[in-house]
Amino acid sequence: MALEVERDGDVLVARWCDGENRLNPASLDALESLCERVENETGPLALVVTGDAKFFSNGLDLDRFAAHPEELGPTAGRLQVLLGRLLVLPCYTVAAINGHAFAGGAMLTCGFDHRVMREDRGYWCLNEVEIGLPLSAQMGAAVLGRLPRATALEAMLTARRYGGAEALAAGIADEIAAEDRVLPASIERAAAVATKNRTIVTMHKRLAFAQVAASCGWDLDQHAR
Repeated sequence: MALEVERDGDVLVARWCDGENRLNPASLDALESLCERVENETGPLALVVTGDAKFFSNGLDLDRFAAHPEELGPTAGRLQVLLGRLLVLPCYTVAAINGHAFAGGAMLTCGFDHRVMREDRGYWCLNEVEIGLPLSAQMGAAVLGRLPRATALEAMLTARRYGGAEALAAGIADEIAAEDRVLPASIERAAAVATKNRTIVTMHKRLAFAQVAASCGWDLDQHAR
C-alpha cells in the first residue's frame, strides 16, 4: 500500500495513493503504523489524511476477499478496532475527503475530528444495505456517535449518496472546498489546533468517545500515553 507521510510544521500529512484506496490487510497495516507513529510522538501535533485522484477510500477490498474469503472477517475486525483507535487518537485529526468515500471508507472518516470534503465532485455513502455487509454494533455506535442521529440513520438505512453541499448540510462534512483547496484547508485547520494543549485535547476526545472506542476493541488502558 502507498501511504506517503510527510511533516508540514506541526502537522503530519498522510496521502493514501493506492488507486481506490481499498481496505485490506496491507492498507490496515499502513494505517495502524500511522496511528502508532502519532501515539509515540511528543509535542505539538495534528494529523491530516487524504486520498488521491477520485477516491478517499472505496471501502473494503471485495475483489481481494472474493479470492481470499478467509481474510474478510479478520479485516473487518481490524477496521472496527482502527475506527475506535482513531476516535481517541492523541492529537487533533482531519480527513481531507478529496473524492469518493464509500462503505468502510465513509465509516473511516467518522473517526476523524474534522472533515473537509470536496464541494463539486465525490460522494460520501454508507452503502452496506446495497452490498449486503451489515455494520457491526460497534461500527454503528461509532457512526451514530459522530454524526447527527437523523443523518446517520438515513445514511445507514437508505445508502444515500451525499455530495459536498449535501454532506455539509447533513453534518457529515464540517466544511467543503474546491478541489485544489481540500488539502490546504485541511492542513490549515489542523495547524490551528496542533499547538493547543495536546494532553487536554486527548482527554476531551476520551471523554466523548472512550466507551465507543472500547466497544470497538481498542484498549485505552493498555495504550495510555
